Amino acid sequence: TRHNKFDSMTILMATINDHANQHDEIPQQTISSTLALGAGCYWGTEKYVVVHFQKMFPNSIKSARVGFMTPNKDVELKNPTYRQVCQGDTGYVEVLFVEMNNPTPELFEELLRYFFMFHDPTTLNRQGYDMGTQYASHIFTTDEQQNIIAERVVKELRQFMKSGKIRSYLSTTVHTQINEINEFYEASIDHQRYLIRNPTGYCNHFLRFYIWPESPSAAVGMK
Repeated sequence: TRHNKFDSMTILMATINDHANQHDEIPQQTISSTLALGAGCYWGTEKYVVVHFQKMFPNSIKSARVGFMTPNKDVELKNPTYRQVCQGDTGYVEVLFVEMNNPTPELFEELLRYFFMFHDPTTLNRQGYDMGTQYASHIFTTDEQQNIIAERVVKELRQFMKSGKIRSYLSTTVHTQINEINEFYEASIDHQRYLIRNPTGYCNHFLRFYIWPESPSAAVGMK
């Protein structure tokens, strides 16, 4: 089934507003401004976070850089090259290192929900035609508040999949890993903002669904 992009964005914006209203009753809490997200090829991750997420939350991203990170604190290889990471045996993941502007727990949670909308966390070490451990689904958090929210969002996602309210992924097991943030190694300048500079360039990311479920009657799969 084909969907009108304008209508889909309208639906998504309405849902975001509903979430915002729910958060009004939550006391203001502090949260770290930085995190790293692995969702396959970092070009697409950057495009969906920097361009599309900010259409819903203007000026929410202070900075974003693509590069590499590993959950292994004891890794011997430091500052890997793109060619080394592409071999798929370094333990490094292609990530987008994000600094949020005026971060709140609510904004962080919305970012993670959107993260699960534009990539498939059920395809282990793979996104579309891109295969290898460097394309694993990862959330790298920088404080306990971020970690709590990440764990909650993943738990919700699994529950919604089990109940059939989200059915747009290729498989049924969520493989997303949540780890403490590690050393970030920035990719070369020609990889930064690649799809923003080359809008028709390679990207296999797309929105799998537009609404984060809230009730048993929500049906958001797009098959």
